[in-house]
Amino acid sequence: MTASAHAHEREHEHESDHPTKARRPRHRPWHRTKVAVALVLIVVAIVAIVGALTPWPSAMLIRAVFTKGGDETAAEMDRHVPDTELTEQLDVAYADGGADTTMDVFAPASATGPLPTIVWIHGGAWISGSKENVDPYLRILAAEGYTTIGVNYTIGPEGVYPLAVNQLNDALAYIDENADELGVDPDRIVLAGDSAGGQLASQMATLITSPEYAEIMGVEPSLQPSQVVATILNCGVYDLAALARLDGIAGWGFKSAMWAYSGTKTWAEDSTGATMSTIDWVTADFPTTYISGGNGDGLTWLQSIPMAQRLDELGVDVTTLFWPAPHEPALPHEYQFQLDSPDAQTALEETIAFLDAHTTK
Repeated sequence: MTASAHAHEREHEHESDHPTKARRPRHRPWHRTKVAVALVLIVVAIVAIVGALTPWPSAMLIRAVFTKGGDETAAEMDRHVPDTELTEQLDVAYADGGADTTMDVFAPASATGPLPTIVWIHGGAWISGSKENVDPYLRILAAEGYTTIGVNYTIGPEGVYPLAVNQLNDALAYIDENADELGVDPDRIVLAGDSAGGQLASQMATLITSPEYAEIMGVEPSLQPSQVVATILNCGVYDLAALARLDGIAGWGFKSAMWAYSGTKTWAEDSTGATMSTIDWVTADFPTTYISGGNGDGLTWLQSIPMAQRLDELGVDVTTLFWPAPHEPALPHEYQFQLDSPDAQTALEETIAFLDAHTTK
């Protein structure tokens, strides 16, 4: 027998001594992968089915993304809060809705009387955010000689439209009734907001200045038109029909948010979309307005610029801060809060100049 034959025989005998090893399945890793993929597909299918029946899954996903971004932006603004000593009244209850109906109030500690007051409504696509997101910005403005108030309201889907509008009307009533304790000059109030808060600020200003709109909404405004001396509208939404035409990821996000906020998938076809579209309801009595948006934010071209044009057509005094389309860097949604940026600093300076010009007696 040759050497190679002996080797082959020994190899055969070795394999025979270990039959278990020879029969070991070779494809178990792939089997486990198939099981994992199947489980993922099942989860995705369940989420898709549930998401077709309720806005909650999409709303919670969007909220998580917005919350992370809001926390990061607030931390960036914190670095720019001056050392000016302020008085603070935090979590002041303006109604009995718990944390949803509270406000934060800031004013210079040196104030000896009521000050012109900025009431700021936070953004977050109507389904996220809180007054704490804008507190650093309000501290910055308070240091310039203003009382500033950040207001909470019930976001969707926990509460549905028009609950937030009614709550904000209650907040304005509380501010008016408790002006002395809050350091508020009730005849020099500025309504302000960012993103969804910009929409809400424009809606409150429209309620106050348009009796026809207030009647349609079934709301008795808490303030007189003469009390609201100006509005600040940053990166807001004013035309819901235009919003409904969006597609892609942005369209999915806004439509999901609006379903959650309105409580209905048909928000674009019913009174929700119609009454939230303040571009169709503003009148010549709308307060003098500062409006801005970044050139890299699609809402600027779709919402803010058309709103500014509509107000100008009506003869409303409008101050705009828009950036050329090719401006670099492209300025994103809510750019005005990114105060590490020179362009955001420009927006802050323009905002303060606007306030100074329109809150003096």
